Amino acid sequence: MQAAPVRATAIPSFTDALRAIESLLMSGGQRTARRNAWTSVLEDRRRAKDRMEAQRMLDAVSSRS
Repeated sequence: MQAAPVRATAIPSFTDALRAIESLLMSGGQRTARRNAWTSVLEDRRRAKDRMEAQRMLDAVSSRS
C-alpha cells in the first residue's frame, strides 16, 4: 500500500489574499487605477520627505553664517 502524495501548497501572504479579493471585486481598470493612485501617494510622500530634508540642510547652512 502506498501513501497518498503530499501536496506542498504555500500559505498565501496577506498581500496575496488582498489581491485575490480585489480581483473578485474590481474590474481590471479599477485595479490599475487604484494601484496608480497608491503609487502617486507614495511618490508624493517621497517628494515631501526630500523637500523637508533640503529645507533642514538650507536652515543648517544659513544658521552657520
